[in-house]
Amino acid sequence: MSTDALRELYQEVILDHSKKPRNFREIDNASHDAKGHNPLCGDRLSLYVVVEDGVIRDMSFKGAGCAISTASASMMTEVLKGKTQAEAEALFESFHGVVTGKTDADEDALGKLAVFAGVRDYPVRVKCATLAWHTLNAALAEKEEAVSTE
Repeated sequence: MSTDALRELYQEVILDHSKKPRNFREIDNASHDAKGHNPLCGDRLSLYVVVEDGVIRDMSFKGAGCAISTASASMMTEVLKGKTQAEAEALFESFHGVVTGKTDADEDALGKLAVFAGVRDYPVRVKCATLAWHTLNAALAEKEEAVSTE
């Protein structure tokens, strides 16, 4: 896929998920939850996860944030349902590597999350894209304190 085509897809997917976020709700019986905050951009989110037998059965978020933060949380909740905690951690590592520019996008591993590869060109936006993922790590580790990107 050409760079221009990827950038256009990136913009379309980000806008779609930011305007109509998927899984934007609270889960009352969540087995894991955490709060995250990106002071630089003002993004705030609460993440809810239902884990049964090591598998993420349901996942959702609430909060307010920029388009990239909201789209990342929305797509993350879609992609990780049905995955094991180990698979979620591996996907986080791949995603983080791509958005920070440390690794190239492996579209097979990342699937539609590969659209976030463009974030590497805007370093200040990396924290927006990774906030939900860092919050997920805190939720799965059952950390009490809120996650901050600062």
